[in-house]
Parts: sequence; C-alpha cells; structure tokens
Amino acid sequence: MEWYQLQNPEQVDSPALLVYKDRIKQNIDLLKNMIDDIQRLRPHVKTSKIAEVVQLVQAIGIQKYKCATIAEAEMLGMVKAKDVLLAYQPVGPKIARLLQLVQQYPDTDFACLVDNKAAGEAISRLFEAAGRQLRVYIDLNVGMNRTGIKPEAALELYQYLYTLPGIRPVGIHVYDGHLHDTDMAIRKKRCDEAYGPVPVLQHAIVASGLPEPVIVAGGSPTFPIHAARPVIECSPGTFVFWDWGYGKNLPEQPFQWAALVLSRVVSVIDDQLLCLDLGHKSVAAENPQPRVHFLNVPDAQPVSQSEEHLVLRVADTAAYPVGTTFYGVPLHICPTVALYERAYVVEDNVCTGTWKVIARDRTITH
Repeated sequence: MEWYQLQNPEQVDSPALLVYKDRIKQNIDLLKNMIDDIQRLRPHVKTSKIAEVVQLVQAIGIQKYKCATIAEAEMLGMVKAKDVLLAYQPVGPKIARLLQLVQQYPDTDFACLVDNKAAGEAISRLFEAAGRQLRVYIDLNVGMNRTGIKPEAALELYQYLYTLPGIRPVGIHVYDGHLHDTDMAIRKKRCDEAYGPVPVLQHAIVASGLPEPVIVAGGSPTFPIHAARPVIECSPGTFVFWDWGYGKNLPEQPFQWAALVLSRVVSVIDDQLLCLDLGHKSVAAENPQPRVHFLNVPDAQPVSQSEEHLVLRVADTAAYPVGTTFYGVPLHICPTVALYERAYVVEDNVCTGTWKVIARDRTITH
C-alpha cells in the first residue's frame, strides 16, 4: 500500500481530514534539526489547531508558541505551554478575553502584539485594573503591509509603551509573509533587506536605556534564513502538516505531507467527468484551482466546485466507480484544517481514532 492509503476506509465518512501521526513526528524532528537551539523555536499553532499535535511538539522540549486567535491561545493554556505569544493585537472584547486566559492558566505566560498607542493604552488599563501586567511585543511592518508600525516610528512607540503600568514591552515581532519567492537566493535577498531595520531598532532600544528586546521573526518561507541568524526566535507553522503549495514553492525545505483530505466519488457524469464530495466547505477555497492534488489520481483536473461538490475530469471514469476513495493534498492546509471539527488519526495505514480540532472555533470556553 502507499503510505497514505487506509486499510479501513469504511470507518471514515467523507469528506474527512486525515492526519498521519508518524509523519507529523518526523516533521517535528526535521524542524528540530534545522536550527542550532530548539529554545529559539516558537512554532505557530494556526496550522493544526489540535492539542494532541501541540503535545507532540512539546515532547521534544519546545515550550514557546505563537498563535493567532484567543481560542488557539486557550488551547495552549490547556496543555500548559509555558510561553504563548498571541500574534494579534487584541481590541474590544478580546482584551478582556485575554485577561481571563491570564487569570485561568497561571502556568502559561501570555503576551500579545501592539502597534499603536491607543491599543497599548486600552490593554494597559484593563490589566492594571486587574492588578496584572501583560508582556507585549511591538509589531513591526517590514513590507507585509497588513499590521504593524513602520520601523522609523517604532522606537518612540516602544518607549511610550514602557511607561504604561499594565503592560511591559519585551520584544519585537517581525512577520515577512509577503516573501515567498521559489528561488531561495531571491527570497534570502529580499528577507535580509526587510530584516535590515530590525537589529537597528533593537540596538536603539538598548541605547535608550531599556532592556534588550527579544526578536521573533518570520514564518515558514523565511524560516531557514532566520534560523541562520544568531539568537532570534523563529515561528514556522505549516511544517507540522505541510501542503501542496509550500511543497511546490519551497523545495529547499524537507518537510513531508502529513495531512490529507479524503473524498469519494458520489456521481459519474459521463466517460470523463465525475463528482466528488469535496466542496468549498471541505478544502480551502481562497486560491484559484487546483486547490487540491490527488495522490492516487494525479492527472485529475478540476472543472467546477460548489459548496458540497467538486467536478473532475479524468481520462476514463470507468476506473473510478461511485464510492472510489480519493486522497488529496490541499494547496493550503491551514484554512483547510479549520473546516473540520475533527481529524482522523492514521498510523500504519489504519485509522486508529480522532483528534478534535479544538481551536477551529472562535471560542473554547472564553
């Protein structure tokens, strides 16, 4: 059998998310071997959103994490992760929700991002009123143009945040998600240029009399580049499952696919067209087609997709009668995982149970 095939597919209703435990563990080991010190790793949990996967990462000694939502932060508190950075600037009710996590999970040291004075003041007021002080990282915009403050204005903001009693600036967050050139030489050049202002800011902060800030930098595409820098923390996330997009565009990274979508033929239209139960609700739909690559039918071509259906063109539909199982690698695994409430765990070609995708919702208990 191929590594991805199930001996007991009848136990898995489709569409389904399959996660391959041994391959996940191998990806975690690969990550560990790609950096000089695992204490410099701060993996992002947005890809899996699964407590059991985090525990596999914890098993090799990694205790610092990054997350994007309050639910992901709570999942990390539930597994007693020691250090959690919410890589998001909380506003409105999210500030109170973060405070609740700080109060409920004392074994976890939480932090969040800030990129302006007003947000820092709001966070400080709430935490000061509760007799708490929250660690914060200044969010630096180095070209992503999504969030963050420009480097030239960051020193003043960092110094101001240090005067607020309910928060304590401890670091700089640098996300360069706009860099994903397939050519590693080009990607490295652009990454180094984007990163250039960061050590300048770090030195300026120290020169102003404040403690040296921690630097948290990069995602999956720039992980090998930042891993070669001394001291800074790196935050890859997709490595744990990998996907078709990164597998194709980041050939220098040796991670392997560890999460697939399982789908079945539900209708045969004619001698070349068939329909699967893999619609927009079952695989991330933000990219153009093809959004999934089928390992056991690699030449299948998408024709159309709707909420519950995917029509494919194949050479001869006689080879794929109704009920045939297709195993697909999503183009983008992170939002695909969020579409499923549970993942089926595969070990030695057998589905052995399920893991809840506990942080797929906006709330767990908070």
